Amino acid sequence: MTDVTVVGGGIVGLTVARRLREAGARVTVLAADPPEETVSTVAAAVWYPTHQDPDPRVLRWSAEAYAEFTRQAHDGVPGVLLRRTRMRTATATLPWWAPAAGDVVHRDGELHFTAPLVEMSPYLAWLARDLHVERRRVADLGELDGPVVNATGLAARELAGDDAVEPARGQIVLVENPGLDVSIRDESRSLYIHPRSRDVVLGGTYEQGRGDLTPDPAVAAAIRARCVEVEPRLAHARVLGDRIGLRPTRRGGPRLERVGDVTHCYGHGGAGMTMSWGCAREVTEVTLRVF
Repeated sequence: MTDVTVVGGGIVGLTVARRLREAGARVTVLAADPPEETVSTVAAAVWYPTHQDPDPRVLRWSAEAYAEFTRQAHDGVPGVLLRRTRMRTATATLPWWAPAAGDVVHRDGELHFTAPLVEMSPYLAWLARDLHVERRRVADLGELDGPVVNATGLAARELAGDDAVEPARGQIVLVENPGLDVSIRDESRSLYIHPRSRDVVLGGTYEQGRGDLTPDPAVAAAIRARCVEVEPRLAHARVLGDRIGLRPTRRGGPRLERVGDVTHCYGHGGAGMTMSWGCAREVTEVTLRVF
């Protein structure tokens, strides 16, 4: 049995750890923060390869994750839902990522498709069940023995010496769910409305290179106003709070490659959930290839 250390306790790291364990590895997850305090919990966590360039790798990983989340939703995995989605579009052609979802159709200026949605708190707890997770901040990947997976998101800028990694700040508003069950997206306005079981995620912002975590009340008000304009039933929904998250983006797209004993898997931006299970399969294959 191979011992593997996964550095990073967010959606990517925990998903990789599960796949490695299923493949027979003995896995230790080292996380600077507990899963419930990672940026993954701030995410709207709806399947969609947001801010990704057309890339056959992203298409492959996203398709695999789509299939896995669909299976999990049908199996009743905690936190996993399927949502009908309306996405406004200015073009009449289907987007490059459409084959990954399978049921995308163009109708009346919108794309209609089914998207998995993940409520991160229960889902991360489900992923972490019976995994060995240690709270530890790693300063240098070289201090670790044996095969290592680097799934550290923004921290990869220092740990992997990768200057292409930078944050993209996002602000969202949470409101009580007034009975919505359809997601709405408009990428041209950075607008999304994602109903979960008890609340609705209203978004959002995408500020490349900005790394502060202080909510802006004016931005929150503008987000809510845009969303109410699209979905008037939100007008009287009680506001539950604001959230700020830093998406771990990377110029040139996600990095998944093995260098020596270290397999790097980071740079997914706001699409970590969207690519998670596809990346996890590939990381597992690459990491265990000669061990």
